[in-house]
Amino acid sequence: MSLVKVTLLFSLLAVLFVTFGAIIGYMLGNFIVWISLFLVIAVVINVFSYYKSDSIAIKTTKTKLIEEKDNPRFYNIVKKVTTEAGIPMPRVGIMPSDTPNAFATGRDKNHSVVVATSGILSMLDDDELEAVIGHEVSHITHGDILVTTIAATIAMIISYIGNMVIFSEMFGGIENRNASSSYLLIVAAILIPLGAMFVQLGISRSRESDADIGSVKLVKKPDELISSLEKISKPIKKPAVSRAPVAHPSAYSSLFIVNNFSGHALLNLFSTHPSLEKRIETIQRVKKEMGL
Repeated sequence: MSLVKVTLLFSLLAVLFVTFGAIIGYMLGNFIVWISLFLVIAVVINVFSYYKSDSIAIKTTKTKLIEEKDNPRFYNIVKKVTTEAGIPMPRVGIMPSDTPNAFATGRDKNHSVVVATSGILSMLDDDELEAVIGHEVSHITHGDILVTTIAATIAMIISYIGNMVIFSEMFGGIENRNASSSYLLIVAAILIPLGAMFVQLGISRSRESDADIGSVKLVKKPDELISSLEKISKPIKKPAVSRAPVAHPSAYSSLFIVNNFSGHALLNLFSTHPSLEKRIETIQRVKKEMGL
């Protein structure tokens, strides 16, 4: 994704955020003040996200950072793949969830984190796991992790604000405001987070295909990547009593190798990832081109 396109997408996220301020200012009679306030907040969020988005993602997903002694198998696979990629060893974490998945986050290759869920560690064999880590390391080498993590963080904040507005309106909202203003605010609280989600789609989908290609080129295990994607993408039957919590805000779905935390059909229509069929087709094409 070009720098111009990324800049435009982030500008759109900022515009969506400032629009909240404009609508509030319109209703309260302090239009310029509220726009200025939300613009300053948007800048602060972007700067804060640049430095702290990885920490937010780790905390939000309840990921536990580990050392080699905690899980030698996973740690050493990450070390092997990052050595082959020629980048510094990232921090390694395990997210306590039975749902099989993985993601990478951080602002650059010198400040990155590779995370796998406990579910994926128990589901995949070493070669399949290496192919998945190749996908995540490719995100790091391509510079995707900063873009997707900041976009996810901003989208999450926009979503929270939208939820707060809707919750406030359900309990009366601001006094001395007419019904049309309340309707306008509710519509904005629904549509603006939806718009932020579509911006995420524009940022995420092409990067996932490129990371699949990067994994094939890096670890040269296309069949294992395909088998891992097929396994991960299958619906998971939840046990009567879950052994591990799933901490996964929808705003962060773009970070994961597949979006399998929600089985809702409508949400899948707006997935941050290409379809499994398209991903397999791409991997098979690259496999053929490389003669693997």
